[in-house]
Amino acid sequence: MTEELFTTDTYLRECSARVTGVDARGIRVDRTVFYAEGGGQPGDVGVVIREDRSQVPIIDTRRDRETGEHRHIPEPSAALPDVGERVTLRIDWDRRYRLMRMHSCMHMLCAVIDAPVTGGSVRDGSARLDFDLPEPPDKAMVERRLNELIQEDHPMEVRWITDRELTANPNLVRTMSVKPPMGSGRVRLVHFKGADLQPCGGTHVATSSEIGRVRIKKIEKKGKLNRRITVEFA
Repeated sequence: MTEELFTTDTYLRECSARVTGVDARGIRVDRTVFYAEGGGQPGDVGVVIREDRSQVPIIDTRRDRETGEHRHIPEPSAALPDVGERVTLRIDWDRRYRLMRMHSCMHMLCAVIDAPVTGGSVRDGSARLDFDLPEPPDKAMVERRLNELIQEDHPMEVRWITDRELTANPNLVRTMSVKPPMGSGRVRLVHFKGADLQPCGGTHVATSSEIGRVRIKKIEKKGKLNRRITVEFA
């Protein structure tokens, strides 16, 4: 399996790796800094730099449904590396950092809205969460409280618990639509101290103040008990 370096250091921008497989579904390597699409967060894009210094543009990163392996999806016309070749993987850092900030913002939003999450997605520059709520919350109040929480500068730490511990503490799970990444024997928790704690495999900023100021774009009714809150950078 691919060693996922971003699970312990989300600020890594590149790494060396060895190519373990190349086929129509993408490039596989023994270690990577590229986040694979999942949990509502898009996969990373960037380049694979070959031994001859030529670059293979990576337009997406996905996880194989059967094996769970990372698939670095190259530009269709790119010349692909050979199995066994030593390469350098480099992500589009500016895009990744925006995604990190917005994903972390969604955790702050969970701290503001005390209700189960029924769905969500993170995009470059905006994101949305759906909440199981009978009535829509006040837009101005949510925006004010969200920005206050962000500016309070809550530090983030990653913790690990066992699958059994998570099963014994179901209140840790906020999302009804996406199951926590279980099966490996341990579960990754993202903890913004004093604000939010929940299972998450995504990439996040080191402290909430890095998110920056945001605004509530809209609050929509998406069903009898479903309220969609869309956030974007201010």
